[in-house]
Amino acid sequence: MNTWTVERAVEELRTAESARTARHPFTDDWPGLDLGTAYRVQSDLVAARVADGERIVGVKLGLTSRAKQRRMGVNAPLTGWLTDGMALDAGTPVPVDRLIHPRVEPEIVFTLGRRLEGPGVTPTSAMAAVRSVSAGLEVIDSRYRDFRFTLADVVADNASSACFVVGDVEADPAGLDLALEACVLGVAGAVVDTATGAAVQGHPARALALAANSLAERGLALEEGWIVLTGGMTDAVPLEPGRPITGEFTHLGTLTVWS
Repeated sequence: MNTWTVERAVEELRTAESARTARHPFTDDWPGLDLGTAYRVQSDLVAARVADGERIVGVKLGLTSRAKQRRMGVNAPLTGWLTDGMALDAGTPVPVDRLIHPRVEPEIVFTLGRRLEGPGVTPTSAMAAVRSVSAGLEVIDSRYRDFRFTLADVVADNASSACFVVGDVEADPAGLDLALEACVLGVAGAVVDTATGAAVQGHPARALALAANSLAERGLALEEGWIVLTGGMTDAVPLEPGRPITGEFTHLGTLTVWS
């Protein structure tokens, strides 16, 4: 069967996720998959999760660092959806029995105090809508083999979403220089990477503005109370049994995930 549709793509992604079986990227045999169609796949994919009883709680950005864009062979950041079914309580093991090849990356997380709607959102106006800032660890899990994909492929796959945990520190962003907020990423007690908030589009506020303006192109907005994962500060590292991954932030606390 060579005819591709949004509906077929959603079914293929849901099957890959439930069977924990990675597949080749759609664009290998669907070269006409464009970004607009990919976002339609993403929207219907998340709508299916909502129909299954989950609730949208925010938005995530992916590939916000130039280094990660080069490494993954894409040239722009992207947005995806977060649901309550993806949220993990701090201290809860990652449910790796539901995942294919999970990786973990540290993020700066915003909670919105009011609705933020584009177009024309600037970093300054974006930060005016933020209620608090926290540390986060995101567990990503591509449905594509070896994390190989084009921008359209990863958009369709809801930006490799899987799970996330947000720390209990809820800081006032006015008191922090988020471009300088540092994170030390450790695996089994050994430091494997470090970064600051400047790795995320130069400042996480730029990522937040990008999310609002990108959603506006589809007639959508960021809602009050939602959280926004602003993008990985470092490379994502594989989550392996018996090897906890820790993100230690300068002012936002320390988080650990394990399987």
